[in-house]
Amino acid sequence: MPDRTEAVTVTSVNAESLPVVRPRISRLEALAPVLLGISVIARLASTMGYYLVEGDAFFDLRVYVLGGAALDHPGTLYDFVYIDPTKGEQLPFTYPPFAAMVFYPLHFLPFGLVAFIWQVGLIAALYGLVRISQRLMGGGSHRTAMLWTAVAVWLEAPGGSIQIGQIGIFLILATLYAAYSTRWWLSGLLIGLGAGVKLTPAITGLYFVGMRRWAAAVFSAVVFFATVGLSFLVLPDDTRRYFPHQLIEAAGVLPVGSSWNQSWRGGISRIMGYDVGTGPLVIGAIAATAVLSVLAWRALGSVAGERDRLASLLVVQVFGLLAAPVSWTHHWVWVVPLMIWLIHGPWRDMPGARVLGWGWLALMVISVPSLLSFAQPNILEISRPWYLAWGETVYIVAALATLVWIVATGRRRD
Repeated sequence: MPDRTEAVTVTSVNAESLPVVRPRISRLEALAPVLLGISVIARLASTMGYYLVEGDAFFDLRVYVLGGAALDHPGTLYDFVYIDPTKGEQLPFTYPPFAAMVFYPLHFLPFGLVAFIWQVGLIAALYGLVRISQRLMGGGSHRTAMLWTAVAVWLEAPGGSIQIGQIGIFLILATLYAAYSTRWWLSGLLIGLGAGVKLTPAITGLYFVGMRRWAAAVFSAVVFFATVGLSFLVLPDDTRRYFPHQLIEAAGVLPVGSSWNQSWRGGISRIMGYDVGTGPLVIGAIAATAVLSVLAWRALGSVAGERDRLASLLVVQVFGLLAAPVSWTHHWVWVVPLMIWLIHGPWRDMPGARVLGWGWLALMVISVPSLLSFAQPNILEISRPWYLAWGETVYIVAALATLVWIVATGRRRD
């Protein structure tokens, strides 16, 4: 989905073909609002229809709402468990107490209304993260962003987030804007609040440090600890229970061996046939990924004027996804800005860029982990045949291939 005519150069394409290629792109761009409208309506109808018929959609959103409602009964936040009515999966509240305070107003509204508004908000946020990704690269058209959004709502990671009512897309939008903004206090505020709701945005502190945005890094930590302090004042029992006990125990009760867990711990556990926890294999894999990420960071340029901000942020976030105890497929919404960078970014003409970009798109369209999940005995079972165990590392392998490509391409550019 190139933004500009410059994306097709005379040196690589026969000049006589340009008048044919450009009108096709122009027609898609001209139809972008219509295509987006059709896609969004279909997405809303599909998910809301499934909710009305099966009652199985938005189960993460249900946990948020129940977590907020639990504040009316102090000390019960980490006792309740929502049971998925179709799969029987038990879903506890695994977020910090501050998140329950944020979700508290939701339980005053009918759940169907909350689900509809939340879904519309997620789609709007998805468009927003596409636009900010474009701006971090230096520009891009609204219509191209519409086309990306029309496609993205059906991909495994963003589509899954919309289906279950996850908060991740909102947090990714906030993180991208924190990287885009030059105001240290706003960037720090967004990441600090995001980490207070769900710990995963805290990895962005590494990005601030790498960019030498010291004020943003420090202020994000200050804001996060302020959310913890506020939680102690409002919910003392639940906060004492979460930090550190519930925080440590949360990973122990999650189905880390599920094919949907695309982290090192999940992938290695499936290969070994048991939960390896944070043992030597996982620590070694994370350490090796950290080294590879540092090399990729260095390949993306210097801090002063030349650094690719979007790609640098993506390197940090991909490392965070691989290093986390669990990285469900819906956490991998970061692949959307990654695809945009590979296909439209400053390295788009480098050998392999578009192969990786369209390859990620194919993985998201095919929904490989979800397809392979049909072969897993149950969500808690870790042991499986070797070909399934290795096949279910698909995001891990693709992420490593992307980091290696960045390192190799950076050296080639030098």
